[in-house]
Amino acid sequence: MPITKTKEKVSKDRYVEAVGRRKTSVARVRLIPASKNIFKINNRDLASYFPTEELRKIVEEAVNKAKIGTFDISIHLKGGGIHSQAEAVRHGISRVLIKIDEALKLKLKTAGFLKRDPRAKERRKFGLKKARKSAQWSKR
Repeated sequence: MPITKTKEKVSKDRYVEAVGRRKTSVARVRLIPASKNIFKINNRDLASYFPTEELRKIVEEAVNKAKIGTFDISIHLKGGGIHSQAEAVRHGISRVLIKIDEALKLKLKTAGFLKRDPRAKERRKFGLKKARKSAQWSKR
């Protein structure tokens, strides 16, 4: 008797999911079709999670650039600071939008939202004070 996977099929049709990353932040983004764009980040709304207008703008950039339908956007965030979390969310939303509509890839790629920004803090080396700063040297 063959095993059917109807449960998985139903759940995959209900939402689209992708992961966005920046520094040590990881954002798991789910888009669910709805009547208007509502952001839920770790079960909090956008305004309470990201206190400044600049961070909210970073999060919403991908959705505004795509000009696609309306969705409930559910985000699970871990790690990093709030700025890198905002950029990780933007990266995740961009990846999800491409799964929904492949034609958006060029628009989002030119905006730079699909590139996982590889910059991160360099590790401290032994014998130095910081990653590259050495102890002060005196000639006499």
